[in-house]
Amino acid sequence: MEPMTIADYDEVRALWMTISGFGIRTLDDSREDIERFIRRNPTTSVVAKVDGHIVGSILCGSDGRQGALYHVCVAKPWRRRKIGTLMVAYCMRELSRMGINKVSLIAFRRNDVGNAFWRNIGWTQADANYYEFVLNENNITQFIGDENGNT
Repeated sequence: MEPMTIADYDEVRALWMTISGFGIRTLDDSREDIERFIRRNPTTSVVAKVDGHIVGSILCGSDGRQGALYHVCVAKPWRRRKIGTLMVAYCMRELSRMGINKVSLIAFRRNDVGNAFWRNIGWTQADANYYEFVLNENNITQFIGDENGNT
């Protein structure tokens, strides 16, 4: 595990595009916006590498009050080897070191693999409604298909 840098972006984005159940946004997930996110959170995002190649990643940050995990993923051939769990632990240590006491994430309902992962490592589904307001209509979400190619 090592901190993600903008130099990892192309390989991380290529990994994201292979992950079923992901929603990738045209603006928020651009190189420029990820670079801005990493500058604001220089130690909390992480990549997992095997033989020099990225096989997992998490975007992790904080607003100073609460932590958030985004785009948690492990390449399919490397799943069930504790890579995801180790990356989450890395992020939690960094957030804890910053004095953060609560961490949240969003997993799309249709992301069965992701939701099973979170339940298996002890996360609970929040009793909350999630609301959003779109400030920029050009920020389009592209959903990556499920295991059967459905979007």
